[in-house]
Amino acid sequence: MTRTILIDTDTASDDAVALIMALRSPAVHVAAITTVAGNVPVDQATRNALYTAELCASDVPIYTGAAKPLLRPLETATWFHGVDGLGDHGFAPTSRTASPIHAVDALIATIHANPGIELITLGPLTNLALALSRDPSILPHIGHCVVMGGAPCCEGNVTPAAEFNIWVDPEAARIVFRSGLPIELIGWQLSRFDAVLNPADIAQIEALATPFADFTLRSNSAAQAAYETQTGEVGISLPDPIAMAILLDPTLNLTSTYHHVEIETASELTRGMTVVDRLSVATDERNRTLWSETTRHAAPAEICWKLDIHGWKSSLISVLS
Repeated sequence: MTRTILIDTDTASDDAVALIMALRSPAVHVAAITTVAGNVPVDQATRNALYTAELCASDVPIYTGAAKPLLRPLETATWFHGVDGLGDHGFAPTSRTASPIHAVDALIATIHANPGIELITLGPLTNLALALSRDPSILPHIGHCVVMGGAPCCEGNVTPAAEFNIWVDPEAARIVFRSGLPIELIGWQLSRFDAVLNPADIAQIEALATPFADFTLRSNSAAQAAYETQTGEVGISLPDPIAMAILLDPTLNLTSTYHHVEIETASELTRGMTVVDRLSVATDERNRTLWSETTRHAAPAEICWKLDIHGWKSSLISVLS
């Protein structure tokens, strides 16, 4: 059966590839795309989503959302993805425009219209936090929520403690993780090392000679260079497409466990850290008070620890062909 999904994205280079995967998949119907400020300002995120939808000949409605985090000024990742988020090659929509409806209103309406809908968030969680705060009655209508974000039990990619999506708006992330939403967390670490598109993978994608393959490589050119500078790893790291691949094919999540997750919001040193109660000590006497809001209201999140690398790369090659 075709599943209905909603994608919330701060559309930059890896987000755009994830959109291609969803829009070209026969397994899902994309009911809406909502954009949020993160990698790039929100209007640019919308333009990038519109361009990607045009590339896929899709008429999916696209809605512009929050222009800044709940309580903080926006800090983008244009240093990583390029000023326009797509490697600065001039990609721009030619015919499509966004809906005038705000993304938060669209989220709420789409969820109510599609009970059991699956969400996937590819950027900061600002839109989803606002929607849950404005209309808590949407919660039981969400069947599953894949969150690309966090650095569970490992180093981050924007600070030593935090992954970018959570770090940008940690207050929004805390609201979402405390909400009781059924979350599957796909951390940044899953897109490293063997999961990176290596030179042989890149050559295989280039040889496909399709518009989707060409766009994937060109839009990630700036990100590829930045990733090598950041980590020393050669290739293209694609965290958002990995999250999308797992949503489309849950068997790619080879190992996962369920744990309560808290988000650090007070410390600048560890702002946005995804603190995972991996040893189930949150309810111990020494932790009980600090973790009470989470353990009382939030469902444990499913944390993916191991990715089917071959399956992930095969799924990408297939959709770009």
